[in-house]
Amino acid sequence: MKVGIQLYSVRNSLKEAPLETLRAVADAGYKYVEFANGNTTEDPGSGFGMPAAEMKDFLDTNGIKVVGAHLAPLDPDNLDRIIEYHQAVGNTRVGWAMGFWNSMDEIKRGAELFNRLGEKFRAAGIQFYYHNHFQEFREFDGKPALYHLADLTEPENLSFELDTFWCCRGGYDPTAVMNRLGSRVILLHQKDFWKDSPDDVQYLGKVIPNDTEITFEHFRVAGRPENFVEIGTGILPIQSYIDKGNEVGVKFVVLEQDHTKLGEIKSIQVSMESFRKFEGIEFE
Repeated sequence: MKVGIQLYSVRNSLKEAPLETLRAVADAGYKYVEFANGNTTEDPGSGFGMPAAEMKDFLDTNGIKVVGAHLAPLDPDNLDRIIEYHQAVGNTRVGWAMGFWNSMDEIKRGAELFNRLGEKFRAAGIQFYYHNHFQEFREFDGKPALYHLADLTEPENLSFELDTFWCCRGGYDPTAVMNRLGSRVILLHQKDFWKDSPDDVQYLGKVIPNDTEITFEHFRVAGRPENFVEIGTGILPIQSYIDKGNEVGVKFVVLEQDHTKLGEIKSIQVSMESFRKFEGIEFE
């Protein structure tokens, strides 16, 4: 698999100087990027307010390829604009970044929506995927919500981006989840858990019961900044995730640094130094 970066990792730098930040990302060795755009109503593309033709020219000039995008909202009335933009910049993957699942009814409605979105994107040559946090591992009828979403959707309509950090926070082993979902896992999100964190790695099922109704406040507590550290400097067995990912056919391992004690550019540089020590990944 190849190494990429979710641009949420450098979100503050992007706000101040988007193009300069993208160049710094490329200079750090990240040639594959995943957009993070929560304002598709006004900007169907990168979130930088940059027309598709200009973005494509900038990406090509700097040797950067878009390999995914977290987009919200994915309003059915706006999908054509979103598809047009991402086709124009050469992006063939679009993702749903987060959901909260507190009942089987919610899961069934979500699966129905994902099937519809997936069909629309697939017709345009775009893979639709879902990105997890910890709450997708809340269990219903003995099975986590993530598995229900997989079982209730068509494989050609919904793929998955497995965030290994959040999977562990949900009490599941990422390698076991990759075994279960197989080739439907097309991207890995990777960060690391600080060895001196005051929290246990597992949050759901230890700190809060599995049957708790999960709210954004739970997410905020689970994701407090002191739990995050750069790749290879924490306690997660990242090599095992890479090995399993290659086994099931994952295309990219993507850095997503939610929080850092370093500056954002320094942080991604530290993680790249660690990425280069792992086996089974490529950078070009």
